[in-house]
Amino acid sequence: MKALRFGPLAGATALLMAIGACAASPDQPRADGGSSTPTAAGFPVRVDNCGFEVVIDEPPTRIVTIKSTSTELVLHLGLGERLVGTAFPDGDLPEGVDLPSELPPVLSDKAPGQEAVLGVEPDLVFGGWESNFTRETAGEREELAELGVATYVAPPACQDPAYQPSPLGFDDIFDYIHEVGMLLGVEQQAQTLVAQQQDRLEAITPDERGLTAVWYSSGSDIPFVGGGIGAPQLLMETVGLTNINADIDDTWASVAWEAIADQNPDVIVLVDSAWNTVDNKIGVLESNPITARMDAVKNERYLTVDFPASEAGVRSVDAAASLASQLAELD
Repeated sequence: MKALRFGPLAGATALLMAIGACAASPDQPRADGGSSTPTAAGFPVRVDNCGFEVVIDEPPTRIVTIKSTSTELVLHLGLGERLVGTAFPDGDLPEGVDLPSELPPVLSDKAPGQEAVLGVEPDLVFGGWESNFTRETAGEREELAELGVATYVAPPACQDPAYQPSPLGFDDIFDYIHEVGMLLGVEQQAQTLVAQQQDRLEAITPDERGLTAVWYSSGSDIPFVGGGIGAPQLLMETVGLTNINADIDDTWASVAWEAIADQNPDVIVLVDSAWNTVDNKIGVLESNPITARMDAVKNERYLTVDFPASEAGVRSVDAAASLASQLAELD
């Protein structure tokens, strides 16, 4: 499938043109015939976000997103023209999202600095991780609030046990989409998006063979694998796989290859990323004498998921559907 990806704009002139285009077209009609025009109904909005009170007086029209999960949700809500900057893209954008006529600049390939963020004059910075808001990155949330810039973190990524979903469920993801719709003043678009995702989720048929699996996210000497409370656990459980690391009370964790090989999972889920591809991971598994003896490696029983879909968000349902389809084809 052909994919799209934002690219950086060259030069300050192009940057200013992109910002101007985004700011000047809040009333641009959406491709589906709806409108992304902000409405003040229901504002101001206050939410408790990972323990930080977010107050938004009116629908944001100048948004910076950090991480693919945040960018893609804004696009799926049909609000690409409100983006004045993106950062930390984890991979290509899938087809099927509404792109603005002028692509916003990529402020940084990783977490952006505060100067870059404030340079595009956002009224909201929407981060995928709490670590996106530190002195070394976009700035601390309290400081940004004092400057009149609201901040929001994807709730599934909250780290405080009082706010972290444990375990994560699809209702948590749908609530997250609804909340973002409320914050951006497009609750109807959010309701429609959730309804579509619920229909696709209901169409997934779990595998009934009782297969076990390990979620291999990154690493070579010591792999980073999916634990028992986050997106990997949710996706594997949804398609009928039993996570061999479900007893780990964390979203992801480092686990020795010896411990994984001892459990000899039936299937290995491989996360595909530009910095650690599926082919590279298979090479690690086949060249390591500990893992080479695993049945899943010898019989090449691999499932794959793109990195942007491995974190909880608007791609989670489609990721589960893809895994279910791949699993059905395994002998």
